[in-house]
Amino acid sequence: MGVIDRMAAFMGFERRSDASPLDPSWQALGNSTGYFSGVSARAAENLSTVLACTTAVASALAYVPALIYRRDGNGNRIEVATHPLGRLVKGGVNPQQTWPDFLEHWIASALLTGNGLAEIIRGGNGQLAGFAWVPWGMVTVQELPSGRLAYDIGDGKGRTRRLLEGEVLHLRDRTDDGRIGRSRLSRAAETVQGVDLANRHARNFLANGASPSGVIEHPGTMTMEQRNGLRSQFADRHSGAANAGSTLILDGGLTWKAAQISPEDAELLETRKFGVIEICRLFQVPPPIVQAYENNTFTNAAQAGLWFATFCLAPWARKIEAEFARSVFTAGSGYELELDLSGFLRGDPETRWNAHKIALETGVLDTDEVRQIEGWNPRPADGGNAQPNNQGEPANG
Repeated sequence: MGVIDRMAAFMGFERRSDASPLDPSWQALGNSTGYFSGVSARAAENLSTVLACTTAVASALAYVPALIYRRDGNGNRIEVATHPLGRLVKGGVNPQQTWPDFLEHWIASALLTGNGLAEIIRGGNGQLAGFAWVPWGMVTVQELPSGRLAYDIGDGKGRTRRLLEGEVLHLRDRTDDGRIGRSRLSRAAETVQGVDLANRHARNFLANGASPSGVIEHPGTMTMEQRNGLRSQFADRHSGAANAGSTLILDGGLTWKAAQISPEDAELLETRKFGVIEICRLFQVPPPIVQAYENNTFTNAAQAGLWFATFCLAPWARKIEAEFARSVFTAGSGYELELDLSGFLRGDPETRWNAHKIALETGVLDTDEVRQIEGWNPRPADGGNAQPNNQGEPANG
């Protein structure tokens, strides 16, 4: 029996042993004992590492530049700042939410439940007018005879309305059926439960003043009423962090024998540290990104951001871009959305400028192209001082 099993048994829980599938939206991570039963995906954010990983991914993608391009007949990309989506990025997707607010909600929902849903709002002329994020817990998905999906959205008051594919943005984590995403929290339910049990065990241990339990011995026989009274008095005066270190006075031949701190209690801190690494693995987030610096060095810290962008942010960015191409832009229009991750991928200034130097010397780039990469406008034709675009904003922002 491992550490987690012993802690679960100590706290009266049983670990899940059946292989029955969990709800894709992780409405409950549970078993017959009721552990985690009915706990929503949002409740998983009580685990600080889940919250930190979700925030890191959603916030990073929400705040990178979102650019709209159109491909011409030669396949070249031309930035189109006047596209309706571009106006939403700058001005907000609805009266309550800015573009970063919207993306954070949408992406966080996909990370926690496996599905992020947003309604596409169009004007009377069919032009894109905004987006409205829809909490996944309010959605029921039906497959129509045509094979398309219908999304029935409740309002919490018994009323529902139906949206069809093409009327929504549906961001999915990896799916089992090709239709509904399944959260990685539900796929690794045993891991999440183990981390939560370790946190609960630590909380109970500290709530008892970080002191081990013990035994009170009496030379004679006590009635049930005497036992209950002694137990109650002892708990009131000596249990809990507020009573830690209080003096124990016994009379009537009573003696106290303290139990030793178990190896499991002594290993508790290391167990919780390992839990942080386990959760980070689920979300593909390097531990330094969520302030887990135990095994950190200046060298690997410098690479953490690059690793984060390459193996975590880039796959999600491609998912988002593909969903916009499918649901927002009309077929054959040539428009596409790009979440520009170049800020994460450019590296430190010395490495970046050495690369620019090589590109200039070999003729791969000219000076204006290098300036554009760095977020500056082309050098003025009259030789004047170069100025950053729009009060210091990158030229392509």
